[in-house]
Amino acid sequence: MNPEQARAEEAAAMDRVLSATQRVKTAFAALQMQFPPQGEGRPSQFALQTFDAALQELEDAQAAFDEMLNDLFDGNR
Repeated sequence: MNPEQARAEEAAAMDRVLSATQRVKTAFAALQMQFPPQGEGRPSQFALQTFDAALQELEDAQAAFDEMLNDLFDGNR
């Protein structure tokens, strides 16, 4: 992999983290609306699953980015 390809891969990994963070923010806002004062305090299964999936994607994206960053620090990139 040449340096230009490596930088593109690193940028894509960072974009994945940023997108996942935005999905968590959106899912959290939707979940929060199901609690008082707007909601009844009983979140829907869909809202909970959406939030859980968003958190999992963020965790996966961060792990992939961390692995890439560790390779960079170790001189393997």
